[in-house]
Amino acid sequence: MQFLSLAPFIPSGPDLVLAKRFFQDLGFTLTWDAGDYAGFEKDGCPFILQNYNDKHFAENLMINVRVTDADAFYAGLKDKKLEETYGIRIMAPTNMPYGREVNVIDPAGVCWHFVS
Repeated sequence: MQFLSLAPFIPSGPDLVLAKRFFQDLGFTLTWDAGDYAGFEKDGCPFILQNYNDKHFAENLMINVRVTDADAFYAGLKDKKLEETYGIRIMAPTNMPYGREVNVIDPAGVCWHFVS
């Protein structure tokens, strides 16, 4: 038995349409859309966005995504002006024991750790 993929279900927060736009602007490709569920993927990293709004759950969910260069990733995010467009938070790169990290708090409140 071999595991082939891991695709977490991520809550959209109160606005599924906004969340879909956000993840596309973040760099993910919308691969399928079934209304209340939508598949996203970038470079072999998939997830499923679910029309689900539970603030407590979202604010306690963290996703770790490995990237090649956290500083370049951060610069790209700042160029896209995602904070202004979506009212989200993006933290500058920080050195952590497990790598250099950029945190992005998505519109639902989920904390995405982009680590190189």
